[in-house]
Amino acid sequence: MSEQPVPTKIAHPVSDLPEGMGYKLISSLIVPRPIGWIGTVSLDGVPNLAPYSFFNAVAGNPPTVVFSPGVGARKDTLDNVTATGEFTVNIVTEEVVEAMNATAASFDAEEDEFELCGLTPMASTLIGAPMVGECKATIECRVVQIVPIGDKADGNMLVIGEAVMFHVNDDLFDGSYIDQVALRAVGRHAGSVYSRSSDQFKIARPT
Repeated sequence: MSEQPVPTKIAHPVSDLPEGMGYKLISSLIVPRPIGWIGTVSLDGVPNLAPYSFFNAVAGNPPTVVFSPGVGARKDTLDNVTATGEFTVNIVTEEVVEAMNATAASFDAEEDEFELCGLTPMASTLIGAPMVGECKATIECRVVQIVPIGDKADGNMLVIGEAVMFHVNDDLFDGSYIDQVALRAVGRHAGSVYSRSSDQFKIARPT
């Protein structure tokens, strides 16, 4: 039996929570979350760039990621991936975190976040969606499926994408894993709180 004391917890039924509290609880308990800085392009050729912290890797063969835009908020990214079936995941590190935050502002669909936030759009290799030139790593993805989640008017859409190309700075990749210290990835917490990934440790897996 563990020597750690068992904490006292208070139960909070989701059905009893005030509006918006479910989001606040889940976004402040599931932390830190990786940030999917999603690059897309509209059918009219307008680039779009927006960050999503409802984002993660979900499979390794083939490499597959998900992100989950809301259906009731800004919809440029969702409209673009639905129309084109393509997007990039630009990895957020300490060097670009301020620029990432700037792209979270509310822009009109015809506005280019790359231009407005001083970022360099770079052409992808296999897809039409742009990459962020300033990022240390980017993943080109093709949409596999888009699944509605939750409330129809105020829920989310789960975008499932298969990675088709990785772009990684030479000094980060040794042929096995990405150098986690040199990457300097940033994680999202609740509200305006973020964290650095500099305090790292190792635990050997049990045999």
